[in-house]
Amino acid sequence: MFLKRIFARKPIVAESLYGAIVASARQEKFYAQWGVPDTVDGRFDMISLHLFLLLDRLKGEGAAVEKLRQNLTDTFFEDMDRSLREMGVGDLTVGKKVRKMAEAFYGRVKAYAAALTSGSGLEDALRRNIHPVKAEASVEALAAWVRTAQSELQSQPVAAIMTGRVQFP
Repeated sequence: MFLKRIFARKPIVAESLYGAIVASARQEKFYAQWGVPDTVDGRFDMISLHLFLLLDRLKGEGAAVEKLRQNLTDTFFEDMDRSLREMGVGDLTVGKKVRKMAEAFYGRVKAYAAALTSGSGLEDALRRNIHPVKAEASVEALAAWVRTAQSELQSQPVAAIMTGRVQFP
């Protein structure tokens, strides 16, 4: 027992936070109720949206938090790389696909940040990026969830997030 504690790998904060992001992004309501396609692309979009919300919450909180933001982003892209390989994408094309995913992610980040900063256009950004397959109400509900998530994340202390704990609605 003693040796296990000495040699046990300590949880990495970015991995814990990324696990919370993925778990929240898998909530059934996104897919069954709000029309997010339950596909590889739809799951990528929901993980990207959650990651954006957490990165946005941590923005401007100092050097240590900035390092965590980078580690969290790196964890996301490492997971995308691993997932592509598990799906059978060849080694020679994984890099190109990850680069396209990065471009898509950063495009979404820019659109969501602009919409949340200006207070308008979030529904359009979600419609463009996530392509809900159900009625228009699904975009409205998802946009309302994003605003709630942003607010709830702002109320969570950075010190708690830095220990690997985050709560999404």
